[in-house]
Amino acid sequence: MTFTAAVSGASGYAGGEILRLLANHPDIEIGAITAHSNAGSTLGELQPQLHSLADRMLQDTTPEVLAGHDVVFLALPHGASADIAAQLPADTLVIDAGADHRLQDPAVWEKFYGSPHAGTWPYGLPELPGHRESLAGARRIAVPGCYPTSVLLALAPGFAAGLLEHDDVVVVSASGTSGAGKAVKANLLGSEVMGGMSPYGVGGGHRHTPEMEQGLSLAAGAPVSLSFTPTLAPMARGILTTATAKVRPGVGYAALREAWEAAYADEPFVRVLPEGQWPTTKSVLGSNHATLQLAFDEHAGRVIVSAVIDNLTKGTAGGAVQSMNIALGLDETAGLTLQGIAP
Repeated sequence: MTFTAAVSGASGYAGGEILRLLANHPDIEIGAITAHSNAGSTLGELQPQLHSLADRMLQDTTPEVLAGHDVVFLALPHGASADIAAQLPADTLVIDAGADHRLQDPAVWEKFYGSPHAGTWPYGLPELPGHRESLAGARRIAVPGCYPTSVLLALAPGFAAGLLEHDDVVVVSASGTSGAGKAVKANLLGSEVMGGMSPYGVGGGHRHTPEMEQGLSLAAGAPVSLSFTPTLAPMARGILTTATAKVRPGVGYAALREAWEAAYADEPFVRVLPEGQWPTTKSVLGSNHATLQLAFDEHAGRVIVSAVIDNLTKGTAGGAVQSMNIALGLDETAGLTLQGIAP
């Protein structure tokens, strides 16, 4: 059976990446491709890498254009998805790649985003305990943020196994510039980025922080507090996350290693590397894979987990397509079997 899919925000990085994956999906026929300010342009003008779709015309992003498809992907700015989603049929599978439906606490949403909360949808990170079941048959799915995807994959096994303390979790992540979107910004110019790194959103102000705390708290079964510092790296795409947490008394390296390996033993897209091998962003470029490694700092009593993902694939579009596959009862890996690219 073939399903039809519409993609909004097709002129941006996330929308373009969704289309790249759908173009190779055996069970999907691409329907309407929409944008806002770029409506009326051909896709090839804005996404020249999408050769098979280059002649397709971008339509305006309206509920009328998006309706009538089996699946609708909303790759829109934060705060723009909720109104359109509310006007789409209940039996349409709507997958929101923005933040509108990720958070459970309305007060937290309003604090970080400054607008009314639109509600909470099933969370599109199937590797987390219990989440794959919530996605099966779902008709509304919220795709995780790219940073939270890397952080939750890095630390959830330890919290789910009861091996980690719930406070003093510290995360530092480096992301490529595509994570900031396609809009022109002076600090993202090549001459500003090349040859250097810089932090931003320091001091708990990054909007992904409550999403990370929410996911880790659900895994732990109790509130988890976290300090997160993002940094901008001189690369187009990719995330390297280094996350550390205090280990509970009596827990050693063997128990930590066993918990992480058991959590991901049957996961098609997450791999715990052999001991002594550390992840690199290049190894997952263009793929839906996450690779990670852990170490136990016995002196500090902390586990250190380094994880890498491609922020546009596993961190956004790949997670969206993977969740779609589960919701529609398709092979979870359909359209996502790409390996990484090197060098």
